Amino acid sequence: MASTGLVVIDITIVAIGMPQIRTDIAAGGSVESVVVTYMVAMGALTQIVGSLSDRWGRRPLFLTGIAAFTIASLAATLAPTLLWLNIARVIQGAGAAAIMVNAIPLLSDRYSGEERNLAIGAWGTFATAAGLIAPTLGGLLIDGFGWRAIFAINLPLGLAAWVVAVRVLPRPQPHPKPNTRIVPSERPDWVGSANLAVGLGLVTTLLLGEDDWSGIDTGLLVVAAVTLAAFAVVQLRVPAPALDLRMFTRPAFSGAMLAVFLSRALTIGGAVYLVVYFADGLEMSPTQAGLLMTPIFVAQMITGMVGSKMLSYLAPGVVIASGYALKAVGLGMLAMTITPTSSWWSLALPLLLWGAGGGIAGAPVMAVAVNVSPPERVGMVAGTLATLASVGAGIGTAILGAVFTFTGGTDRLGVTDGTRAVLTTSALLAMLAVLATLVLISPRRLPAPPRPRPRPVEQDARSKA
Repeated sequence: MASTGLVVIDITIVAIGMPQIRTDIAAGGSVESVVVTYMVAMGALTQIVGSLSDRWGRRPLFLTGIAAFTIASLAATLAPTLLWLNIARVIQGAGAAAIMVNAIPLLSDRYSGEERNLAIGAWGTFATAAGLIAPTLGGLLIDGFGWRAIFAINLPLGLAAWVVAVRVLPRPQPHPKPNTRIVPSERPDWVGSANLAVGLGLVTTLLLGEDDWSGIDTGLLVVAAVTLAAFAVVQLRVPAPALDLRMFTRPAFSGAMLAVFLSRALTIGGAVYLVVYFADGLEMSPTQAGLLMTPIFVAQMITGMVGSKMLSYLAPGVVIASGYALKAVGLGMLAMTITPTSSWWSLALPLLLWGAGGGIAGAPVMAVAVNVSPPERVGMVAGTLATLASVGAGIGTAILGAVFTFTGGTDRLGVTDGTRAVLTTSALLAMLAVLATLVLISPRRLPAPPRPRPRPVEQDARSKA
């Protein structure tokens, strides 16, 4: 949970620092790439890191992830150019993949049933709490020390997390089920993972490029399509795929994954350009922008455990759909409310609704994905969740950036118009998640809960009778 909080803090803090990064080292470049490269690297590498964790053990990969994340944070702190910073962000993304891919399997191995749902909910709530303090912390650091401080703060946090992990994480033990481990003849899917990384990298590069489409861009698009198609083919043929596409034949699993993808696309992408609106549209300082983002995370933290408890009384699809519907209402209200002179109190209620919807839907989505999958696939499920969440955030930021650029401008009114279009698009994505959830995660598509087995004492009593 602590290491997950470190990853989440980094995402939100960087969004707050984007205006200063643009002014300092990103003149003429796409500062959104600082967010996108991190998310796409994490998403593209999560599957292969998950496979390596199954082979080499979760503890060493987890510790390696924390170390890589911390060292890359030092490189980002010292970055003299945007290219340097993006390379450091790629390494951070690789470390974050090793951290995130282990969180849900560790919880799933320790807990079961309703306890598992509550544990996942607590994990998500803790991550949200980290996101809660990040905007304000980022604003204070940037106003006091500049944008480099948002990466420097990771150094003591990462070192502390690594020391604690060394002390408390259990040593690897032989797995009780041999068929849940990769046999020696099944090598990690390096080819498929490389195809995924190249394909996603090219797609996001094109989305973040200039407005004028060229022949080179067309060629890159063809290469991206070929590499992603090759990835799909490889996954169906190798004995140990990085992503088992057959899991998507379960409608509930597909619904949960689609909901995660859409949610991260609209949440991270929407938040990035909302911060731009606060800074350039309302001319707020980083601290003020961070404080104004607080209602989203406060509401999400409070309602995070509510969604988990609702699973005890309502069907998972209903709980998840209600959360995304509430998120859509908040985004729609926000789109209709913002102006170049909006007051903070007029934005508070829509921001609260946005965060509350995300809190209600977050943990149940992950619980559904875990509960409809075989226990021996939990690691791969966690990898798929993290992959789609990361890729959704990266691609969502890029796509919403194109919407922002196409509909907005550079003055206060233009920034407001672009942000309004982004929020409207995000609300539509949230409604699409509602429809997908209601159709794919309906009660008839979920497995029936297993009947409790009679205890041996009861069986003996019956036999004696």
